Amino acid sequence: MPAGVVAQAWRSARQVRLARILNARGTQIVVLDGQRARAVGLLCAASGTHDVVDSSVALTAREQHTPVVTSDPTDLRRLDPSLVIFRV
Repeated sequence: MPAGVVAQAWRSARQVRLARILNARGTQIVVLDGQRARAVGLLCAASGTHDVVDSSVALTAREQHTPVVTSDPTDLRRLDPSLVIFRV
């Protein structure tokens, strides 16, 4: 899970379900370092989008061959139409 997703979603220690996911075995927080930030920016440019968090989600899902769970799949499909996306 990209670190930006955690920052975007985390608002309180009372978020029990999110805390369970973050603490679950196998959950990894992917850091946005310099190299990754450049890759995220390039993906935004290539897709004509502006949301770096969505771009980091798409990049991470692509690299780790994992599906994405989201309430708004439109931008993610624009970033990478090949992603497996589950809408909630």
